[in-house]
Amino acid sequence: MSAVNYTKFNYTVFLLTGIPGQEDIYLWISVLFCLMYLTSIVGNSVILFIIKTDPSLHEPMYIFLSMLAITDLGLSIATIPTILGIFLFNTREISLNACFAQMFFIHSFSYIESSVLLLMAFDRFVAICNPLRYASILTLPRIAKMGLVFVIRSVALIFPLPFLLKRFRYCRSNVLSHSYCLHQEVMKLACSDITVNSIYGFAIKLLAVGLDSLFIFVSYVMILKTVLSIASSMECLKALKTCGSHLCAVLLFYIPDIGLSVIHRFGNSSSLLLQILLGYLSLLVPPLMNPIVYSVKSKHLRARIIKVLFK
Repeated sequence: MSAVNYTKFNYTVFLLTGIPGQEDIYLWISVLFCLMYLTSIVGNSVILFIIKTDPSLHEPMYIFLSMLAITDLGLSIATIPTILGIFLFNTREISLNACFAQMFFIHSFSYIESSVLLLMAFDRFVAICNPLRYASILTLPRIAKMGLVFVIRSVALIFPLPFLLKRFRYCRSNVLSHSYCLHQEVMKLACSDITVNSIYGFAIKLLAVGLDSLFIFVSYVMILKTVLSIASSMECLKALKTCGSHLCAVLLFYIPDIGLSVIHRFGNSSSLLLQILLGYLSLLVPPLMNPIVYSVKSKHLRARIIKVLFK
């Protein structure tokens, strides 16, 4: 019995995992990740700077885009230390408290990004389905209140997770299959009953990402219904083009995120490499691609960026 009690207190750190079997090319992988992080940080920072300094961009659509850029920056910064630590310096150890803190920020920013995408869908819905009331519905105070509510919602849902995990003892293993900490993974390493954590994690995923994705889907059904009722095919195409950037951002975020959640919960026999790749896709690709997609798709924003860069 004493031996069992001793093993329960044995682990004070977790070991993170890079890409198994690719240790020989970690340096080249680190160069790729550094380029991705540099591009995402510079791209989102440029968008924030352009929107802040250009009064003509102080419109609801671009304010929501600035919220998305801030969230992407936070998500990138939350994963930089451990991912680059593994591939550059082979630093695999992370303390329990540091792991729980990273987990809190990763999940919080992910849920905030889901909420921002919902707000952007609402913006497109009002702009297409009720354009005459667009300015009166999406006022700056109302936008600020909606953003604050969704930030508080996301933080409040994630806040109990570190405390729920901290009460456990970890004796089965201390090796995580990702280069960062996620709730779904950490709880599986506990010796105790994880039923509460499992139910709570699943419930908040449904309340946040599940509801957000459902409302985004409903908003696009309404948008499509309105667009198809337009007589002119040119006007119909023009209205749909305004949603292109947002649809790309939605697909880039939700497909890897939902796929990773399904694998963690129900795919115990799935490939470890698939889990790792989906994990990197869900956290690295949206912050990298969102500024690129919006810069390419938005003619107004692209013109402002070119004007600043070549001034």
